Amino acid sequence: MTTKARGKNKKEKLVVPVTGMTCTNCAATIEKGLAQTPGVDSARVNFTSEKASIEYDPSQTDLVKLKDTVAGLGYGIATKKSIFPVAGMTCAACVARVEEALAGVPGVVSANVNLASEKATVEYLEGTDIADLKRAVSAAGYTLGAEAETLEDVTSAAQREIRHVRDRLAVAAVLAITIFILMWVPDFSGKLYLLWALATPVQFWVGWRYYRGMWGALRHRTADMNTLIAVGTSAAYFYSVVAVLFPGIFTAEALERNVYFDTSAMIITLITLGKFLEARAKGQTSAAIKKLIGLQPKTALVLRDGQETEIPVEDVQVGDVILVRPGERIPVDGIVQQGYSSIDESMVTGESLPVEKNTGDGVIGATINKTGSFQFEATRVGKDTTLAQIIRMVEEAQGSKAPIQRLADVIASYFVPIVIGIALITFIVWFFVGPTPALTFALLNFVAVLIIACPCALGLATPTAIMVGTGKGAENGVLIRSAEALERAHKIDTVLLDKTGTLTRGEPRVTDVITA
Repeated sequence: MTTKARGKNKKEKLVVPVTGMTCTNCAATIEKGLAQTPGVDSARVNFTSEKASIEYDPSQTDLVKLKDTVAGLGYGIATKKSIFPVAGMTCAACVARVEEALAGVPGVVSANVNLASEKATVEYLEGTDIADLKRAVSAAGYTLGAEAETLEDVTSAAQREIRHVRDRLAVAAVLAITIFILMWVPDFSGKLYLLWALATPVQFWVGWRYYRGMWGALRHRTADMNTLIAVGTSAAYFYSVVAVLFPGIFTAEALERNVYFDTSAMIITLITLGKFLEARAKGQTSAAIKKLIGLQPKTALVLRDGQETEIPVEDVQVGDVILVRPGERIPVDGIVQQGYSSIDESMVTGESLPVEKNTGDGVIGATINKTGSFQFEATRVGKDTTLAQIIRMVEEAQGSKAPIQRLADVIASYFVPIVIGIALITFIVWFFVGPTPALTFALLNFVAVLIIACPCALGLATPTAIMVGTGKGAENGVLIRSAEALERAHKIDTVLLDKTGTLTRGEPRVTDVITA
């Protein structure tokens, strides 16, 4: 895929791969259909190279509409769909910014970001540079990780995040409790400086993620949960620093010299505790995916140079000949080359009876070999296996958005600026109308409004429910295609099965005993 930059007339030109053409008439049909699409200035389709060159106005049409146009004609635009981990998101406003950044990359058809799973599902044209996606997300203030290459990569990132937040929470809790106790201890020489020293690591080491998030939001002239936390705790912290370094200001104005290091430290500690519980909940919601991953064997017995060698399943390559013994799970997808056996494929097909396999038959990774030994040639490994595609489907369903979630995202984008406005009004009213010491009360109420209004639940409630629902479905052999399908499932009143015996328990069971 090649892209030309926008000119003064704000036109864009794309060269996209087209699939399904069989003759020059196909190319002419696609060309005519694209040319009639509103916003398309010109379209040329080359049958030999199987590519379409399209010049269009991005204010009137986009890649999604162009793709739908081609699909409506009976052809397709070659795209890929990948799932990337996203680091640094804290609320629904972050989701909107990451989606906007990804959608702005030339070649991206669609981007769905899930806050609960911290993953982005991106559909893009073949040839789109992944580095462009990473740069766009980085410019928005977040980090786009590499696509998972092995099944184990799917859950390892979540465990790292839990450990990272847990370690910072432990430090913050010890320091915050110490500060809280010292606030009740009678004054002694250097007490205020000790409180300052203890509060600083909490504010700028534990709380650094909130400052980083606020800066990313400010660069895009917006605000999010990080802004509320950073502004609120900074107000309490720097007010206290001024009270320590310049006590004369308070004496001259006849104000009470109070410090609020305990306020800023406790707020950051409690919010970090919430982040830890949130991270742990995310890990638990992906238990279904972990169970699916556990179905794959860790090793495979490969025949190389006439020798049997046991290697990690990640090292199996397409074309390797693998030996499977009775009772073992088949490591990857392939075709039987030698021997015969019966295989339990219930985890994929639901069929309760084992299936006979002979030379030339296909076998599915993670299914169980029942009786005989056989050798097969690996045809699909890693993220291309049937099991990996099932896991991918579950992940895509968990990452998709239900209609109600889109409404929540819109509300969240207006929520934070409104809260900041209310907090400023609160400060002004308390400062000019409130009782003495007016500045102290104004500051405390300003911080309270900012902190209590963090829209964490607004951004997490729906995606977490979707993750649990799709995960539980996968555990019971039900693959839910999207969040929208899950949301509409409560309206189902009839279920149609395509053939007798499709709905089974996955294993035979004695129903009757007939004696002679």
